[in-house]
Amino acid sequence: MTSAFSDLLEHWYAEHGRDLPWRHTRDPYLIMLSELILQQTQVSQGMDYYLRFAQRYPTAEHLAAASEEDVMLLWQGLGYYSRARHLHAAAKQVAQAGSFPRDYASVRALPGVGDYTAAAIMSFAFDEPYAVLDGNVQRVLARHFGIDEPVDTTKGKKLLRALADEMLDRRRPALYNQAIMDFGALLCKPVSPLCSTCPLQDTCHALREHSVDRLPAKSKRTAVRDRYLTYIYVRTRDGHTLLHRRGSGDIWQGLFEFPLIESEKPLAMAEVEQRLSAKGALTLIASDVRHQLTHQRLHADLYLLALPQVNDELAKAPESQTINGQQSMVNGQWSIINGQWVKESDLDRYALPRLLEKLLERLERE
Repeated sequence: MTSAFSDLLEHWYAEHGRDLPWRHTRDPYLIMLSELILQQTQVSQGMDYYLRFAQRYPTAEHLAAASEEDVMLLWQGLGYYSRARHLHAAAKQVAQAGSFPRDYASVRALPGVGDYTAAAIMSFAFDEPYAVLDGNVQRVLARHFGIDEPVDTTKGKKLLRALADEMLDRRRPALYNQAIMDFGALLCKPVSPLCSTCPLQDTCHALREHSVDRLPAKSKRTAVRDRYLTYIYVRTRDGHTLLHRRGSGDIWQGLFEFPLIESEKPLAMAEVEQRLSAKGALTLIASDVRHQLTHQRLHADLYLLALPQVNDELAKAPESQTINGQQSMVNGQWSIINGQWVKESDLDRYALPRLLEKLLERLERE
């Protein structure tokens, strides 16, 4: 038996739901691919990535056979790169098992698959009665049923989980889950929701109590840390530049970047020159280019260092000079573990963080 709530959502979805490519498949691998891409990513940005991955790696076996470098390069620009590593690891597990698991516990145990993603896979691929509970669903439920408990508390999460399970249309879980997610994304939006055209307005607690802007409630905000990064783009006369691959324990694990000085505050050009062991023509290309991560705000400067030729000593330094396991320039010495000279024309073969892409765009305009 369905409720008026689910019926109205499903009727609204039939008319207004988005036509998305992963909704035309029951393949659990492709559904997992779409869900991992859409974690921390809007549909408009993730669409092209899904299509590229689905074309190049149409099955878990194809993705499992790919190198990590190729996977990271295809993911480049999407951010939150741990998702790519989790996706790759999950594909390897599925390929090794010979088939995609069909029970919730086994799906939930795959790398990168949390409660929400497991429920999405189980309902969309197998039409099993598992209710999804992402940010869109939390917002719809909290507003409509007047849940004042902060959604980032244990009590709030339990309340919403129980409510999501209660309201689920168990006859058509895939349809219902897609409907409530789209309803939250398109109509019951975080800012400026379309309450005047909402089919649930007659029963919406938040609309009746004028608390739409206040719900869902949160108890705290995570502090954002500022980090100051000075990148040195090295360019030789014959068109080579210097890259190194980031290690574990920090952002952008496994991606490539230019030589870096990280400091407690922005560095003046004279300070940068003082720290460089290699002497050449140094030019400031961009300053205070900002890049927002979940809990970090990055401030990046980019300098161009022109050198006559490749200097292998620049790509070598003792590991003891690293800071927090990361590669930096310390005490006037280049500290680059696994540093390598590459042709500038080959840079598109290396997976770079989005911030580095933005800095390269500034460099190309010079």
